[in-house]
Amino acid sequence: MDGKKLEYKGEKALKELEKLTANAAEVQEEVLKMILTQNKGTEYLNKYMAGVESKSQVPHFKRCVPVTTYKDVRPYIQRIANGDNSNLITSQPVTEMLCSSGTSAGEPKLMPSIEEDLDRRTFLYNLIMPIINQYVGGLDEGKAMFLYFVKAEMSTPCGLPARTVLTSYYKSQHFQNRSHDPYNDFTSPDQTILCYDSNQSMYCQLLAGLVFRHQVLRLGAVFASAFLRAISFLERNWRKLCQDIRTGKLDHAMITDAQCQSAMYSSVLLRPQPLVADEIQSICSSKSWKGIVRRLWPKAKYIEAVITGSMSQYIPSLEYYSDGKLPLVCTMYASSECYFGVNLKPFCKPADVSFTLLPNMGYFEFIPLGESATWSIDLDEEEEEEEVPPSKLVDLVHVRVGCYYELVVTTFAGLYRYRIGDVLQVTGFHNQAPQFRFICRRNVVLSVDNDKTNEEDLHKSITAAKKLLEPYNALLVEYTSCADASTVPGHYVIYWEIAYNNGLVDEAFAIDPTVLQECCVAVEERLDYTYRRCRTLDKSVGPLEIRIVEAGTFESLMDFFINQGASINQYKTPRCIKSKAALKLLNSNVKASYFSSRDPCWNP
Repeated sequence: MDGKKLEYKGEKALKELEKLTANAAEVQEEVLKMILTQNKGTEYLNKYMAGVESKSQVPHFKRCVPVTTYKDVRPYIQRIANGDNSNLITSQPVTEMLCSSGTSAGEPKLMPSIEEDLDRRTFLYNLIMPIINQYVGGLDEGKAMFLYFVKAEMSTPCGLPARTVLTSYYKSQHFQNRSHDPYNDFTSPDQTILCYDSNQSMYCQLLAGLVFRHQVLRLGAVFASAFLRAISFLERNWRKLCQDIRTGKLDHAMITDAQCQSAMYSSVLLRPQPLVADEIQSICSSKSWKGIVRRLWPKAKYIEAVITGSMSQYIPSLEYYSDGKLPLVCTMYASSECYFGVNLKPFCKPADVSFTLLPNMGYFEFIPLGESATWSIDLDEEEEEEEVPPSKLVDLVHVRVGCYYELVVTTFAGLYRYRIGDVLQVTGFHNQAPQFRFICRRNVVLSVDNDKTNEEDLHKSITAAKKLLEPYNALLVEYTSCADASTVPGHYVIYWEIAYNNGLVDEAFAIDPTVLQECCVAVEERLDYTYRRCRTLDKSVGPLEIRIVEAGTFESLMDFFINQGASINQYKTPRCIKSKAALKLLNSNVKASYFSSRDPCWNP
């Protein structure tokens, strides 16, 4: 595709974006009408809308169809997975089941998907480059080193594929048969992305990225955590990678996949390149890896990854490895259930990232949570959730700036008024379409007594506490938590993995123990009023504990969850651990523990 055609394609995409957002109310109304018209004969909708005339469908839907959770829709999804007809929930054939990440809410959930869903996802993907091109030029003159991965798919009892949404996309004809686009010229051959062995895939993709290092203009992965995992992998394997580049031959003990071997020899390892290997060896041999990303890929203009919500924890590490010189770009907001929107200002500061919801992706409604972050979060998704009356929901265009909401979606594939579980804050509007800041997952919580700590409060507390490590040239690599009820009273346990600026080393005791005790206090001081009352007045919560774990523990935790069914693409470190096996892994790697030395401040 030549430059003029691409430029026209980009302009056309942006014009369509403007049209959709300028008419968000009408588009949303039309989307809901289409969903109800297509699916009016389904078993689920017939329970609430049988005999309703077409002109009355929308108001009747809003008045009578209930708000649902996975517990409500699971029986229908299981019946389809077992071989029942898709018309239980949708008029179109369910072509696959999409698995959730498996770490946002414990076990993976199965989400129905229909063939045309891929068109909607592709539509959103096709908006990304036209948006970015408004801020930075010349991206068609080089390559993108994006680290993407698939996970081996399963089958439902009736033979439907069950896989992650990203695996679905990468294995689709939309991705594999895409036309050549210089704005999306990846360093990784498709076969390396489609390799089910994540270690072989990572090795080949990094090898390709290093071979083309002087052509790379963009770097990234789906999540910030995956990009940092790649840096850690590179730190362990750069010598082998250099040897392959020097000789022009793959390490066949490392790469056994025939498709990967063929792809690498045909498009990456075309000849021995000893000078390139020497350059990379010189860079990777340096004592400090601060700024390593910019030194290895000197022409890169930004790093693209999800850095919102719990992923914001990784921003300091990304800035460390890029020497703070590469913008961190977060482009889109999506889930297994539905793709939602895009960031129209991708080069904003990470703290300012907001997503404009696209009104053609599904029908969106919102549960109001108030004007400040004082809303309550359910303790556990297995507990009975408070029923939300349909009349309480707010339409997309009627949300209010500054207010917090929980997202509810109705999809073409058969989810009706389904609670996604994401808490969002309205930051503004683009034309008629609201823009949202992602706050947290509503079911991520710590609780011992009457206290309820959500993901955002925990993250703010950790962010404040980890500043105490800075004078020691130390960096908090990763964290998670649990509520320990084995003590009386119960208490919060925070697991910390600490690195030093010269790499991960066994120096945890280089920090004075009193400093780590103060870190415990600093976490507690930033937790909410109820928690501090429970600690100080009620004495129903014990002193907070920080457990320092060995280097590499959180990579082992990731491997554990991947082996349990999570996707490397979608993996996010759980901020609250409930799995006994995962806690056993963490506790087996604890090398020191510290408790708060005093009660947090609390005033009635």
